[in-house]
Amino acid sequence: MGARRRLGMILIAFISGMGLVAPLTVTAAQADDLVPFVPWSSYLAGWSDTYVPSSDNDCVAGRPNCLKSTLKELADIHATNAKSCSHNAPFSLAYLRMTQTYGYTRDIPGYYQDVTFFNHEDAVFAKYYIDAFRNWQKGNRAAVPQSWLIAFDAATSKSMSGSGDLLLGMNAHINRDLPFVLAAVGQVTPGGWNTKPDFDKVEEWLYTATRPMNAEAAQRFDPAMDDADDPLGLSYWSLFQMVSGWRENAWRNAEALLSAPSPEARALVAQRIETDANNTAAALRLSMAYLAPFQNSISRDSYCAAHKNDAAPLSYDFGPAASYGASY
Repeated sequence: MGARRRLGMILIAFISGMGLVAPLTVTAAQADDLVPFVPWSSYLAGWSDTYVPSSDNDCVAGRPNCLKSTLKELADIHATNAKSCSHNAPFSLAYLRMTQTYGYTRDIPGYYQDVTFFNHEDAVFAKYYIDAFRNWQKGNRAAVPQSWLIAFDAATSKSMSGSGDLLLGMNAHINRDLPFVLAAVGQVTPGGWNTKPDFDKVEEWLYTATRPMNAEAAQRFDPAMDDADDPLGLSYWSLFQMVSGWRENAWRNAEALLSAPSPEARALVAQRIETDANNTAAALRLSMAYLAPFQNSISRDSYCAAHKNDAAPLSYDFGPAASYGASY
């Protein structure tokens, strides 16, 4: 079965059956000069997933400076993955580019109703991924959610296509992490704003960022990742619809967590979230793994070794992207 047809069938299956279940152009060296290194751990002492505008912690208070440290950490993780041609690179690239795009949109007057709240939420969301990756990297597997273990271990075993590695990371972060993040930060701001309009606003730039992100991943890591592209862009529309369905389900799951009448009821909701994400990960592993002995990652890895430093072929909303580093 061709890669295009196979990915299309997978996306259709997820949409129909499981859909409910970050502007400067700089070189990597310039990015290091422009963005002072702020160790992520420096934020942990005063960290709180709860939004506190008066906090001394920039991320807890949602101050603009927090994004610099978030991007620095995401860029460091991605550089580690990309330079080694790790199969974790497609997702770490996607996360870095989406966070850069968020940084671009937050400075558009009126784009979000409460920018400081959303700065905090963006940092908390990133922390869930960063903590999972760093714990896995250190061998602290007990601290890593199962859906993330499946994604990271699949990358280590080189058993998945590039699109499969990307979707495993997206599943863990959207289906598993996002409901807990939304419940932790709250769905209503201290000022009384319902955060759903801002949550939905994100989808506008998620849609426009999907094509350049996938094109960059295909250019640098796995050329098969854009095999499903076509002049009408239907495959990207399908991918976006799947992500949109996952995000909406995450919002509803967060509502269920917050409205649970007892700790026991909340634990049941939490377990369902974990189970659904794990089941989706298992389904992705079955459907998007290389078909041994006829398929493997040898050509992908050879390609990455030659092209991992390539420039992104398409511009993002924030402009051209440097292969390594990130600035804002």
